[in-house]
Amino acid sequence: MRKLTQGVYSVGAIDWDRRLFDELIPLPEGTSYNAYLVKGSERTALLDSVDPAKSSVLVDNLLRAGADTIDYVVAHHAEQDHSGAIADVLLLYPDAKVVTNPKCRAMLIDLLHIDEEKFVTVEDDATLSLGDKTLRFLYTPWVHWPETFCTYVQEDRILFSCDFFGSHLAASSLFVEDEAAVHRAAKRYYAEIMMPFRTSIRKNLEKIKSLEIDMIAPSHGPVYSRPSFIVRAYEDWVSDKLTNEVVLAYVSMHDSTRHMIEHFVAALIERGIGVRQFNLTVTDIGELAMSLVDAATVVLGSPTVLGGSHPRAAYAAILANALRPKTRFVSIIGSYGWGGRMVEQLTGLMPNIKAEVIEPVMAKGNPKEQDLAAVDNLAETILQKHRELKITD
Repeated sequence: MRKLTQGVYSVGAIDWDRRLFDELIPLPEGTSYNAYLVKGSERTALLDSVDPAKSSVLVDNLLRAGADTIDYVVAHHAEQDHSGAIADVLLLYPDAKVVTNPKCRAMLIDLLHIDEEKFVTVEDDATLSLGDKTLRFLYTPWVHWPETFCTYVQEDRILFSCDFFGSHLAASSLFVEDEAAVHRAAKRYYAEIMMPFRTSIRKNLEKIKSLEIDMIAPSHGPVYSRPSFIVRAYEDWVSDKLTNEVVLAYVSMHDSTRHMIEHFVAALIERGIGVRQFNLTVTDIGELAMSLVDAATVVLGSPTVLGGSHPRAAYAAILANALRPKTRFVSIIGSYGWGGRMVEQLTGLMPNIKAEVIEPVMAKGNPKEQDLAAVDNLAETILQKHRELKITD
């Protein structure tokens, strides 16, 4: 239990040991499940709960915070790392009502089997008085589910942003201390979770611009006592700005593709183009996702396996398609023994990426001089494409 300001406490849990989220996302630095207690002069509200595995930590923190009664449990998001302990909270505080929007209500009933009469639904921009503190509810859909919303405590000028502005980061400090470290963790979080909803996030950033915000308290990671830091970062990530970089994700079985990749990297560097190279047999997919946030070009490298791409290259294509980066160009470098449809397969796995496909380079067997010359031509084409868009920095 830690204090944000008078009458506002952090009562969530730190998960130092968790290393995988949704059985998909690596968590190299653990995470936190942030819940906040807001004590007004007349009523008390709990904003979100925690992952079910940390329910006892939440209950202990509530008791230590002196929460004799809880009138409202505000559920910003139905995903279980936020909502999973609500049922335990309701057992401890049976008179509490769950405050949420209609979409989230329906999801919570499906996911947690909470009785329908326990809910109070609120519309966009509705307010709820706790006495000397007022909760203002702001719909922020698709950050990152359709039901997500935020709460703004008007008197304290705190935005409780749920997953918006979050970071998977276990830290003993309540507030951001090392902005560089948090920026990296927040960018990783954005890349893995938020990037597919870039357009919606841009609209929601506009929505909160009119608020006077002294503090942003997300559902994961430390609290921002200097909120302009993370708001500016999000404005950059959701913008159309691109970097003069190629993200190069590859796998090679017998070195034919690897030789081409190494030649390609050298050709790009000679032309002043940045490269982020990822060997898909050892890559942390979170690092790959981060690199996709603003890179102008993505190139996949793969040998042909049973007439198609290597499964790891196919996985990278599926991941990129799901994340929907703003990249403008994609291409493929690969090799084959007797034939196949690897290029068609990989490009077919990325329909959500609205990018121009630059002519792939495929070598039969170990690359020959003409294959390496084609790799050079690919690097030169990328340079010209970047220049046409004035992406040169």
